[in-house]
Amino acid sequence: MIARSPQQQLRRRSSGAAALAALRLSRQVGEALSDGLAGKRAAEAARRLGRLLGAEAVALADCDRVIATWGRLDQDACTQILAETLEELEPVTDPPLKAAPLVVSGDLAGCLILSGEVGHAELAEAAHLVATALDHAELDRARERIAAADLRTLRAQISPHFMHNALAAISAHTRTDPERARDLLSDFSDYLRYSFAVTGDYATVADELQAVQTYLELQRARFDDRLDITVQIAPEVLPVSIPFLVVQPIVENAVRHGFESRPGLGHIAVRGYSEGPLCVIEVEDDGAGMDPDLAKAVLTGGQSTGKEGRGGIGLANVDHRLRAVYGAEYGLWLETATGAGTKATIRIPRYARGVLAQ
Repeated sequence: MIARSPQQQLRRRSSGAAALAALRLSRQVGEALSDGLAGKRAAEAARRLGRLLGAEAVALADCDRVIATWGRLDQDACTQILAETLEELEPVTDPPLKAAPLVVSGDLAGCLILSGEVGHAELAEAAHLVATALDHAELDRARERIAAADLRTLRAQISPHFMHNALAAISAHTRTDPERARDLLSDFSDYLRYSFAVTGDYATVADELQAVQTYLELQRARFDDRLDITVQIAPEVLPVSIPFLVVQPIVENAVRHGFESRPGLGHIAVRGYSEGPLCVIEVEDDGAGMDPDLAKAVLTGGQSTGKEGRGGIGLANVDHRLRAVYGAEYGLWLETATGAGTKATIRIPRYARGVLAQ
């Protein structure tokens, strides 16, 4: 072990504190640019860049004008160096200002303008930091657009086959059991109301499972009570927010492809529980099952699971949306074998920033 003098230890602590402060400011710059150059926190990003670089003033501009500033800058000088930088597509260091272009995903997005004792290398690194933050912000927005499009697609795929069979089951009970027919019609109305809700992108586990139970009651009536249902949910996961319509497509897949072509009694179990920081939801059936290789293809969207081709699309949609919201390490997993039923498992964080049911 090397002994250090008090002076060396002090210098080391000071160096470590300075590095930590720089890393923190870099992260805060990225967070402030999460809505892009035109976002509400662009001025905050300029201020934090100024502190990070020790600059006298900072300006962030798009390809037309200065968007946000920190410190005192001459507007005419900013406009001039902005035009020069965008024309040259290279850093410009005309005193008292310095500027570098911001290139995001290969496209020119704007310009970073500085004044003060900032070197060429620091200017280039700062521009790279800003461009990377803007690139991440654009990726996040793209993910949100894709997730919204996926949800619209899933809603459009709510099976006409199920609707027809549900109404047929209700109609069959109108003479033999009018009271149950009324209950089923109310369930059907609740199911449609929830499935086409437009209140937000997220729901609670409690709301999602209430819709699932309604769906299963309609299916039980359709199968003349040959469907046995078990729902076990731990109280601590009921308020957890999850993407809208992620459990119901899994349950629908279990019913349609596990029991529709199979005689006799079928069982579906829906379980929800916490596993440390995770919320785990399982949908297990003792139906027909499928080949494990087919299950992998289903989750990639490369293979359907039924005649209408909706089962695979629905499961792939669910897996894609979960991974888009929470990250690649989360999502939907299938455990299955031909003739051995299927177990579908969702694993997601119990708490995630930006995921909140309205």
